[in-house]
Amino acid sequence: MGLGSRLYRGEIDVDFVGKRKLWYGLSAFLLAFSILGMVINGLNLGVEFKGGAVFSFKAPGASIEQVRETFKDEGVHQPIVQTAGDGWRVTTETLNEQQVDQVTQAIITDYKVAAKDISNDNIGASWGGEVATKAWIGLGVFMLAIILYLSMAFEPKMALAAIVALVHDLVITAGIYAWSGFEVTPATLLGFLTILGYSLYDAVVVFDMIKEVTAKLGTTSKKTYTQAANDALNHTLIRSLNTSLVAILPVAAILFIGTTLLGAGTLKDLSLALFVGMIVGTYSSLCVATPLLVTLKEREPKYQAIARRLAATSGGGKPKGTTKTAAAKG
Repeated sequence: MGLGSRLYRGEIDVDFVGKRKLWYGLSAFLLAFSILGMVINGLNLGVEFKGGAVFSFKAPGASIEQVRETFKDEGVHQPIVQTAGDGWRVTTETLNEQQVDQVTQAIITDYKVAAKDISNDNIGASWGGEVATKAWIGLGVFMLAIILYLSMAFEPKMALAAIVALVHDLVITAGIYAWSGFEVTPATLLGFLTILGYSLYDAVVVFDMIKEVTAKLGTTSKKTYTQAANDALNHTLIRSLNTSLVAILPVAAILFIGTTLLGAGTLKDLSLALFVGMIVGTYSSLCVATPLLVTLKEREPKYQAIARRLAATSGGGKPKGTTKTAAAKG
């Protein structure tokens, strides 16, 4: 019988909590790598945030190098050339009206494009600043709502563990953007917010099971908080993996089709954030949020007393990180 089937039947317990030092080390490495990318490369902010001009036109026979040279010949510095379906989307620095007219005329001359088939937009940096400010406000409100909800529905320590996992997911996703050079657009921010909701959903499912299992722990309990939490995590493992796989597959299809066939655009910007965020979110809900919660809860006198009693009754040995349960076997 394969590993997947045995996991699905509850015949294998994975000691997630017992290996928390491994997960903490891996997360520390990923976070450091992501922060380093943001320090060295920074985020490639789209024109919506930093301001600039955007030209869209169709020139099927042209190459990226030819389009770039057309713009450079008109004095444009470092134009960003991207395919957009069967056409081109070129982003430049902010241009004045005369420069826009010169670039438009060069496109008409070089590629025999009618003026009516060329669209251009000049976006001011102040508008991008407003978008960024509203995005930060939205993120702050979302985080506050999560803290209040989890504190009331569960407890403050669960809220803290969930928030740490969410920040963990955002930083790593932002780091991937920094290293890859993908543009950060308003669609990317929507993807980030979607990541938060997805990661939170997974964490809440696990925490709800942990709350149910650990509520039964008392002075005569045969399990420590660590063991009970790890059992609860294993009970939701297949559900988490199935949910993640079902969600990631269509997002991956959108990402690769948007990148290879449709070119740059909203689909590409949104799907990369979702693809990376869902993978990282699944990892964090299993290997960051729950182990961190256990680390916080183990410091409570009630659970320390249970651990000491079980250690004493087992001959002074330290209780193992996980135990098999009848439910897991069934």
